[in-house]
Amino acid sequence: MIEKTLITTHGKLRVAIPSQLNEVTLGQMMALQDNPNLGDLDAISILSGLPVADLKTVRDANDFMAFADAVLSLSHQIKYLYNSDEIPKKVSLEVDHKPVTVKVISNLSVEPAGAFMAARDVIADEITEHVKIYGEENWKDYFNPSLTACCKVLAYYFYCLATGNVYDEYAAAAFTETIKKLRVTEALPIAKHFFMSYPNLSKPRTGFWHRLQRLWKNARASSRSRSLNTSTP
Repeated sequence: MIEKTLITTHGKLRVAIPSQLNEVTLGQMMALQDNPNLGDLDAISILSGLPVADLKTVRDANDFMAFADAVLSLSHQIKYLYNSDEIPKKVSLEVDHKPVTVKVISNLSVEPAGAFMAARDVIADEITEHVKIYGEENWKDYFNPSLTACCKVLAYYFYCLATGNVYDEYAAAAFTETIKKLRVTEALPIAKHFFMSYPNLSKPRTGFWHRLQRLWKNARASSRSRSLNTSTP
C-alpha cells in the first residue's frame, strides 16, 4: 500500500492506494476495466475510495505522480494473473455483515441446477464472442474473460455455498455485490478455471426442449411427405 498526505485547499488529505494486486478487490479492478476513458484522478479515486471531488482540491497536481508507478504496475500484474492456474482452496466472504469462509469446489456441476445453468449461459456467451473473433481452434490462446462475466459466474457459484439459502435467481444475481469485495487474485483464477473447464460451451447452445421441438417438427414434415407420396397415383 502506498500512502501519502497531500495538501489541499482546505487542509490535508490522506491518500492510500494498493501497490500489489492482492490488495485490490475484484470490484475495483472491474471499475478500472469497464471505463476506457478513465482519467488519472478517476483511477486514483477507485483505488483509494476517495471521491474525485476531494482529489481535485489537492493544491499541486504533481503530488499524484507518487501514485503513477503503482497504477502502472497494477495494470501489468493483471496480465500475469490471467495466466495463473493457482486456485485458492478457500475464500472469505462477508454475508450479512459476518465473515464466512467457503471451500472452493472445482466442479461447478455440484451446484444447484439453476446456478449451473445461469453460470453456463454466462460462460457460453463469453466464449462464443472469443470464438467469433479468433476462430474455434485458437480462441483459448487469446481467451481473457471479462471481469464482469467472472463476477457473475462467481456469484452463481458461491451464493448457496456462502449463504446456505435455497437458490434464487435474483438473489444470486445480486450477490455480485458481495463477490466484488473478493481480492482479484482470488476471484480471477477461480472464475477462469470454470471458463476453461467447459470448452464445449463454445458450441451454440440448444436445450433439450428445443431439440425435442425440432425433432417433432421434422417428424411431422416427414409424415406429411410420406402421406403425399402414398396418395399420388
